[in-house]
Amino acid sequence: MRHPRSGRHGAACVLLALLLAVPLPARAQDTTPPTADELARRLASAEKVLADWPNLARYREANAELGPPEEGERRVVFYGNSITDAWARHFGDQFPGKPYVGRGISGQTTPQMLVRFRQDVIDLRPSAVVVLAGTNDIAGNTGPSTLQMIEDNLTSMVELARANGISVVLCSVLPAYDYPWRRGLQPAPKIVELNTWMKGYAAARGIVFVDYWSAMADDRKGLRADLTVDGVHPNEDGYKVMARLVEPAIEKALQGRE
Repeated sequence: MRHPRSGRHGAACVLLALLLAVPLPARAQDTTPPTADELARRLASAEKVLADWPNLARYREANAELGPPEEGERRVVFYGNSITDAWARHFGDQFPGKPYVGRGISGQTTPQMLVRFRQDVIDLRPSAVVVLAGTNDIAGNTGPSTLQMIEDNLTSMVELARANGISVVLCSVLPAYDYPWRRGLQPAPKIVELNTWMKGYAAARGIVFVDYWSAMADDRKGLRADLTVDGVHPNEDGYKVMARLVEPAIEKALQGRE
C-alpha cells in the first residue's frame, strides 16, 4: 500500500537530486560549505528545472507565432545549446533573406533537446535541421553522461527528423580545452572521440556532416583564442567561420530533397 505522504517524499527526493546536480560556481568547487544564499539559489534553480526540465516554455509562443512555412519556403531550423542560441542573433547579417530559425537553449544537453525535438523542430515543418549538440553532456550539465548516451540521443534526433521528411545537417562539437563553469574535466579528447563517431555515423547513413572542429581547433585541441570569448563560445569571427562551413552543407542537404 502506498504511504499517503509518499508523493511528497518522492518529489523531495527528485528535488534534492536536482539540487545536487545544479552546477557550482568555480569558487565552490572546494570543500567550503555553501552559504544559505547559495543553497537558496540552487534550490530555486532546481525547482525551475523540475517544473520544465526540457524548457518547452522557451519557444512555445514563438513557434505559434511563426506558423507554417510559406509556399516554396525552404525553412531551416538551427537546433542546439547556447552556441546556437547566441548564433541566431547573427542570422540577419550572416544569412540575409534566408528562412533560418534559431532554436538553441543555453546549457542544454542532448536528452533535453530530444524531449523538445517535436515541438521545436518537427512541428515547425522545416526542410532541414542543423543539429549542434553534445558539449554540455560532456560537461555534465544534467548529470554524468557517457559518449554512448550522447550518440544514442543524436541518433534518435536524426531518426525522428528523417521519419518526418526533414533533412539533417549534423555538426561536430566545437573544440574546448576546459569548461569555465566546470573546470578540470579535460573535455578535449572526449570531443574528438564524439566527433569521430559522428563523422562515421553521418557517412554510413548519407547525412551531411559539418566539421567545425578542424577549422577552429588550436594546438591544445581547444577553441582558437581569436575565435572565442571564453574558450567555449564563439565570438563574431568564430560564427563567421561556422557560417562559411554550414552554408554549403545546408544547400547539399536541401538538394538531397529535390
